[in-house]
Amino acid sequence: MKTAAWKTGLLSLCATALTLCAVSVHAEDLLAKAKRTGELVIGTEMQFAPFDFLENGKQAGFNSDFFAEVGKDLGVKVRFLDLPWPSVLPGLEANKFDIVGGPVTVTKARMERYRFTLPVAEATVAFLKRANDKSVMKSQDVSGKTVGGGKGSAQLDQVKKYVETLPAKATVREYVDNNQAYADLAAGRIVAVGNSLPNVAYVARQRPETFAVVQPAFGQKVYFSYVGRKDADSKALLDAVDQSILKMHKDGRLVALQKKWFGIEMEAPETMPTPAE
Repeated sequence: MKTAAWKTGLLSLCATALTLCAVSVHAEDLLAKAKRTGELVIGTEMQFAPFDFLENGKQAGFNSDFFAEVGKDLGVKVRFLDLPWPSVLPGLEANKFDIVGGPVTVTKARMERYRFTLPVAEATVAFLKRANDKSVMKSQDVSGKTVGGGKGSAQLDQVKKYVETLPAKATVREYVDNNQAYADLAAGRIVAVGNSLPNVAYVARQRPETFAVVQPAFGQKVYFSYVGRKDADSKALLDAVDQSILKMHKDGRLVALQKKWFGIEMEAPETMPTPAE
């Protein structure tokens, strides 16, 4: 009887220990984990210039510089995972990394599923034109002409909606990727390419003798932000990233990074706006 009681007591003690261990592990949120390990892990796709791209085999772009500043503010190092874009958001949901460093356009549907950081750049769609084309000085000037955009992209949808509002509907050509559209634009086969403002600003900055951005942007105003899971474990980390972004607003680091990588300063609200759709 004593042996049985002893075994029962031992099993109960082990079960209690395991429960306390599980509670202890669960209690360590992502911010606490990052500070303990000294590392923040970011999932991204390094084929989205100017945010993330490879230059001579090494990561370059806005994201690398931005998260280096976040890492300094949080007192941790940052490690990026380069993944195909279709696997990035599923990877976040599977807890394979802490934050998505896409960045991602803020939409109502995504806000229901994910927690966004404060915006870091405007994602509104604008036209890229040839630098010497005086016939396109504002977005409405593409009326009755031929423009292009990336096939299957949200930006192309914005272009299609916009040209429907013009006095003479523009013809819209769809391209497998934006580089093909830019090549046709440079060759004079189309008068403009629609893409998010940071992307076209970067292209114009890289080739100012060939391209220029048509200002102001014409699309529905939207923003780029970073994405985390919508759970209790992520809250403290995402709150800390938001605080870092606010610090970058105040000390000028955010604007400096925008100018460095986009060539222009752009709006990034200090509170999360409600997206139109």
